[in-house]
Amino acid sequence: MRIAVVGSGYVGLVAGACFADLGHEVVLVDNDQKKLAALNAGDVPIHENFLPELLARHRGSRLRFSDDLQHAVHASSAIFIAVGTPPTEQGEADLSYVESVARGIAGAVDSYKVVVEKSTVPVYTCDWVRRIILRNGAQADNFDVASNPEFLREGTGVTDFLYPDRIVIGADSERCAAVLREVYAPMADGTYYAGPESIPRPDRAQLPPPLITTSAKSAELIKHASNAFLAMKISFINAVASICESVGANVQQVCQGIGTDSRIGRRFLNPGIGYGGSCFPKDLMAFRAVARECGYDFRLLDEVISINENQRQRFIRKVRSALWTLRGKKLGVLGLAFKGGTDDIRESPAIELVQLLLQEGCRICAYDPAAHSRAGEVLGSSVQLVENAYAAARGADALLILTEWEEFTSLDLTRLRSELRYPIVVDGRNLFDPDVMAANGFTYYSVGRPAVTPEPLAPAAFAPADQKNGRL
Repeated sequence: MRIAVVGSGYVGLVAGACFADLGHEVVLVDNDQKKLAALNAGDVPIHENFLPELLARHRGSRLRFSDDLQHAVHASSAIFIAVGTPPTEQGEADLSYVESVARGIAGAVDSYKVVVEKSTVPVYTCDWVRRIILRNGAQADNFDVASNPEFLREGTGVTDFLYPDRIVIGADSERCAAVLREVYAPMADGTYYAGPESIPRPDRAQLPPPLITTSAKSAELIKHASNAFLAMKISFINAVASICESVGANVQQVCQGIGTDSRIGRRFLNPGIGYGGSCFPKDLMAFRAVARECGYDFRLLDEVISINENQRQRFIRKVRSALWTLRGKKLGVLGLAFKGGTDDIRESPAIELVQLLLQEGCRICAYDPAAHSRAGEVLGSSVQLVENAYAAARGADALLILTEWEEFTSLDLTRLRSELRYPIVVDGRNLFDPDVMAANGFTYYSVGRPAVTPEPLAPAAFAPADQKNGRL
């Protein structure tokens, strides 16, 4: 099929590359000339597994980049809208970019087209997109508007697209649904997965993925409700972790006990410093705004958001309890992206915590495997950014782990301890086993688990790094 994807941000770029890998002819439309030039030159603007391979494989053949929306619509059967929907000051989704694209599409609808919401939007957006296209001159029988929500996790977006838990098609006519079923046919009938160049299958992938057809309104609600529920699981287990800390229980044992219940499941029961990123915070506020407009006071969402915000303050108190005072302390920080596997720092709890610690008078030396440049644009010269974890720890009064990068789990603990001024680690992601950390000479704090201290050794073994090196 011929497909247009409007918007070359995270969702649009991943979707365009994956549609091309399914065998479709794709044109990716954007009005940012600098971004288009970079994409045509072979640059990959985001850190995403397998995306560089797909762009290199299809650029200039099945995947082209253009700023000509009218021509792309003329040439395509399906037009996917994947532009940003940032929150307004009131928390509602700003749909002005979606509206602008809808107006641009209208003038090029000269035969039957399916216009597809791929951006995360509130319920009734399909109705509004259709109304805008009609107002701008398109014939009613020449197009339909559908909802096809994305469920991509940054860092694994390509595999999430090609090996999804489900494909949701929100269409209000059979003619419209048939076009979208054709778009996803290589996945639904399994032919894509039989190909020799298909992206490797991740664990737990169901083949072929289930394809769910709903009304457009139901599909729009599925996306917001899914993200709200996942955020609720994160806030729930963080609240449980707080109780565990108070009573001396181990939250990981609690997670195992409740996560093996098939009605609950283990995924997203990961206590830490809270959720962040470009989706959960924005989508929860938008879903709450939708509920409010419908006359429903969704107080559960208020509490989910409140617990998440409080989790940052709890972590600051944990750091203070480990060091007694914060002003003047040098802290090593591992991780600045909002999660491992991505360079995205939007709504990153790690960045927020760094900024709070700076306000407390701390000096911070930080390392992130992918988000170095983006973090530097936000933090400026207030934070020293270094090239590896050991440099971040060097001479620090404590080491804070703020992002769950797999790289951090394989650090040489003996070398790490020798770099620190004091062997104190405050782990906001529970990456390490407390007993292992204690055995390696660390005082170790984590989330929802009792703090541990090393067995007393000879005084020289725990002298500050400067003293061990003969410096005062």
